[in-house]
Amino acid sequence: MTARNGTWPRVEFSENDKEIQFTAEVPGLEEQDIEVVLVDGILTLRGEKKSETEDKDRQFSERYYGRFERRIGLGRAVDENKVAAAFKNGLLTITLPKTEKAQAKAKRIAIGSEN
Repeated sequence: MTARNGTWPRVEFSENDKEIQFTAEVPGLEEQDIEVVLVDGILTLRGEKKSETEDKDRQFSERYYGRFERRIGLGRAVDENKVAAAFKNGLLTITLPKTEKAQAKAKRIAIGSEN
């Protein structure tokens, strides 16, 4: 689902030779409100943030409520049997170890100039 200011939840991504790591910022949610699924190289984060009140008189709100689903394509470089997720203080961290084949495939490509 898209929030007013872009895609939600917002994520940070890092990668090294051995793993890929995503950290999703999901304030106001609990661990049981989020589902993490990895199928055919696509990481899916889904869940729902519910409103704490049913204030019908609210005039303005920038808070985000509702269902969300975010899909991130990873390719097939991830060892799906070793994926781990942790949740703490509104941050969901997903660690996706790369397969040995993907680790060996990384190859630096030289950039040349055209003359």
